[in-house]
Amino acid sequence: MLGLDGVIAYSERGAEEYRALGIPSDRVRVAHNAAVPRPSKRPKRQRRVQDRAVVLFVGRLQERKRLDMLFAACAALPANLQPELVIVGDGPARGQFEAQAQAIYPDAKFVGVKHGSELGPYFAQADLFVLPGTGGLAVQQAMSHGLPVIVAQGDGTQEDLVRAENGWLIKPNHQQGLNERLADALSDMKRLRKMGNESYRISVEEINLEQMAVKFVRALNKAQKMGDDRFMPF
Repeated sequence: MLGLDGVIAYSERGAEEYRALGIPSDRVRVAHNAAVPRPSKRPKRQRRVQDRAVVLFVGRLQERKRLDMLFAACAALPANLQPELVIVGDGPARGQFEAQAQAIYPDAKFVGVKHGSELGPYFAQADLFVLPGTGGLAVQQAMSHGLPVIVAQGDGTQEDLVRAENGWLIKPNHQQGLNERLADALSDMKRLRKMGNESYRISVEEINLEQMAVKFVRALNKAQKMGDDRFMPF
């Protein structure tokens, strides 16, 4: 690996891991993993027609997404903070999750798979996006719609997306941590709006498909130059 002209990592943590393997720092570049293009205009939030907050999950319904933890976190909230919980998606664990929701938090609403423009209204009506388990790039879609986020730590991508200004990172499989972060988030709706503004700014200025492509091109050009320099005759 020491003979490589360059390495591209999807996250800052990934870049550090490459450096720890002995790859020189000047050969490691970061192109933040992106799933959505730069937003062209700020989506409009729908007016609240009820006092209850709306918490949204979007993703494939697999056991590792840990929706059981989200049901338990909602149920643990004081009655005045308990949100409307909307689950968008389908998958092999849907039946299991529906049974868990019925037993733990019956207010959860499963709306099935939505794609493209069908997703817009769900992001627009939500106040907070929560990804309690591992994996899933829907968090970037949520941020591009101006939503604050609660996300479980994973491969390092989440650490670049989520900061104190726009959301909360939680340890995987840590129920108490999710309970506390959800209660904190829903206790101050004005703060949530401000955090959503920061999510949108990150999506526009820092992490999007266009920025990822630019950084790939820069990294490839730099690697090519390093390779040319190595074989340049004296």
